[in-house]
Amino acid sequence: MAPPQIGRIVRRVRQERGLTQAALASTLGISASYLNLIEHDQRGVTASVLIKLAEALGIDLAELSGQSERKLEAGLREALSDPHLATEDVPIAEIAQIAGASPSAARAVLALYRAYRAAREDASGIALPSGRRIMLPHEEARDFFNDRGNYFQRLEERAEILVAELQALPAEMNHAIAERLRRRHDLSVRVVPLEGALRVYEPEARQLLLSEQLPRESRGFQLAFQLALLEARGAVEAEITAAKPSSTEAASLMRVGLLNYVAGALLMPYRAMRENAGKLRHDIEALAARFSVSYEQVCHRLATLQRPGDRGVPFFFLRTDLAGNVSKRFAGAGFPFVRFGGSCPRWVAHTAFATPGEIRVQVAQLPDGATFLCFARTVSGFAPRWGEPAPIYVVAMGCEIGHAAEMVYSDGIDPTNAAVGIGLSCRLCDRQNCRSRAFPPLEHRIAVDPHTTSASPYRFEGKVGKD
Repeated sequence: MAPPQIGRIVRRVRQERGLTQAALASTLGISASYLNLIEHDQRGVTASVLIKLAEALGIDLAELSGQSERKLEAGLREALSDPHLATEDVPIAEIAQIAGASPSAARAVLALYRAYRAAREDASGIALPSGRRIMLPHEEARDFFNDRGNYFQRLEERAEILVAELQALPAEMNHAIAERLRRRHDLSVRVVPLEGALRVYEPEARQLLLSEQLPRESRGFQLAFQLALLEARGAVEAEITAAKPSSTEAASLMRVGLLNYVAGALLMPYRAMRENAGKLRHDIEALAARFSVSYEQVCHRLATLQRPGDRGVPFFFLRTDLAGNVSKRFAGAGFPFVRFGGSCPRWVAHTAFATPGEIRVQVAQLPDGATFLCFARTVSGFAPRWGEPAPIYVVAMGCEIGHAAEMVYSDGIDPTNAAVGIGLSCRLCDRQNCRSRAFPPLEHRIAVDPHTTSASPYRFEGKVGKD
């Protein structure tokens, strides 16, 4: 991926806002000719002008950094490298130009590609009566959260009202929620053996059943989820209606995700979480203890602290299992996840499985030079009975290296010398001599030499179709 160029981003957003160069330049206090040079990446931008640009255009500084363009570039490169499409080789520079200058067109291409993959992977249930093809429901729900930056102001406001009414300290929140369910909704909470379920709500019997196998933190989250279901349903449905999901399945997944969002906001109120995260320098385990929640719940919540004017550190979030299946993913911080296929085996999200329960830290650098401070740890579920393996996942988070000083995990690390080169995935990575490579890159010819055994499983040379 090409490094982001701020000029094309400024030009695009200015045009979207219906502003002339002269009007924007006047607001910034600079000449129109200077702004023209900035928009054509022929003149640098000072910090003061950068801040004024963000304010004048009504966008976050992160957007000016090219994070959204980087994600679009990664998606386009993945789509255009799919061998089943047999497309001509598209230079990276052209992909970057499309992502920066025509993001709507880029998103349309990605939507078509997702529909194509959905049709190829599961031909049933993806055609609406109108004939429009859609993506798989879980992909649509995942994009719903990513497109909104994993932040929902309406839900935060509803959660804040509930927290104010509960008036409970974090350690007392579970009891306070259970009491509200009992008094306001005549709902009793029972912890019992449950076969094949963790939570069962029985409206007619006015009872909520929680599995005895749930740890305390999970019981608290299920209580908060139930309260959200009963008292925040209107705000949740408003978000779903505005999203116009293409199927009932996608709407259902969005609904559960939004109710989970409210539950997290109840247990970890925005302002308190934001302040404590800063004080504790985003020490996940310390935050979990302070709010009486789990490690994974803290990670989820940190990825949602994106309130305009009071933003937390932009994080990406991922949960994967031993087989590399991604069950949760939020592409914040500009980290360009690929949608299909596995990610880089050198990445800490995979190597953390080697040290269960230990937080592993890595300075990861992508081929375009983008560098992230990443940290990951295993989390374990429980086995329903003896003899069955307990599910094990790795929860990985990360932020751009510029935020490293705000992380306790950066202590003692020299980002310059500690960086580990990773790729988006083996099929899209051009790194030579990688001992962890699982597949050759799609865009290059495989080089086979019987006289030499390479350290890498695959050697490659020039791009396919090029002399």
